Amino acid sequence: MDSGFWKKFTLRGTRKKPIMAIAPMSGVTDEAFRLMFLKYGKPDFFWTEFVSADGLFSRGRNYCLEILKFNPKERPIIAQIFGGDPLSFEKAAREVAELCFDGIDINMGCPDGNIEKKGGGAALIKNPALAKEIIRATKKGAGKIPVSVKTRIGYSKNQVAKWIPTILEENIAALTVHFRTRDEKYFGPAHWDLAKEVVKLRDKYAPETLILGNGDVKSLAEAHKLSKENGLDGVVIGRAVLGNPWFFSDKIPAVTERLNAIIEHAKFFDNGKPFEGIKKHFHSYAKGFRGAKELREKLMKVKNADETQKTIEDFLSDF
Repeated sequence: MDSGFWKKFTLRGTRKKPIMAIAPMSGVTDEAFRLMFLKYGKPDFFWTEFVSADGLFSRGRNYCLEILKFNPKERPIIAQIFGGDPLSFEKAAREVAELCFDGIDINMGCPDGNIEKKGGGAALIKNPALAKEIIRATKKGAGKIPVSVKTRIGYSKNQVAKWIPTILEENIAALTVHFRTRDEKYFGPAHWDLAKEVVKLRDKYAPETLILGNGDVKSLAEAHKLSKENGLDGVVIGRAVLGNPWFFSDKIPAVTERLNAIIEHAKFFDNGKPFEGIKKHFHSYAKGFRGAKELREKLMKVKNADETQKTIEDFLSDF
């Protein structure tokens, strides 16, 4: 196993702090989003949004390549790929290596029905033989860059004892486990009580593979606590980082700082893409203060970064 940049995280017992990163989220963790964290509090590494292995070699290629754009300052950065065809993964891994990513991650946990119809995402939990083929094909195409996997504890029930060893037997660099089943999606409490079992399985089947946990983590302090209590190598945070690029600096920003961050984020984003795509972030930034609802309603009507800036400045003049 060539663990590449992951090597700096492998000295268990001597590392001063666990790995902390942002979960890859479709339609969320784009380049503009990552640049905000680059400025206000960088995680230990970045993931891209996920990209279709098939799509990279279809009419949607340009769209996929746009998703895979990154600023060299974001390093280390990992490209996440989804799909159900080993040959496509081999080709996609080769492409990712040529684009000079620091790693490639295979999505084996997304519960989206359209992705599952193509055999990808969480559907691979029901097809362990195919999952193994895909890992092997990805490693073949990736060359020297490390291969990791992100998955769940099972499809409709806890399958940790059977499913996790299936992946670990392939000797990957890192495994991220979202402690929910596919059927639970993002609802209900995450089953962090299973974390120690996953770590024990790692120790048995693949001692050098790093284990990261994911699901319902609400603060940096909680992430560190969960990592320490369960013997994890790190924690991946999803929804709690939305509207909070200060998450990894553990800073609580003032309202004015949050509102000015909206302007910055809009300027990073406004580069020809449909502007509606950023408005989910406006909701996350603009909440919990007097007049927030009215401001959000106005921000839903803006069409570009300049209009966003004027709306924020007008609001702040009366704040």
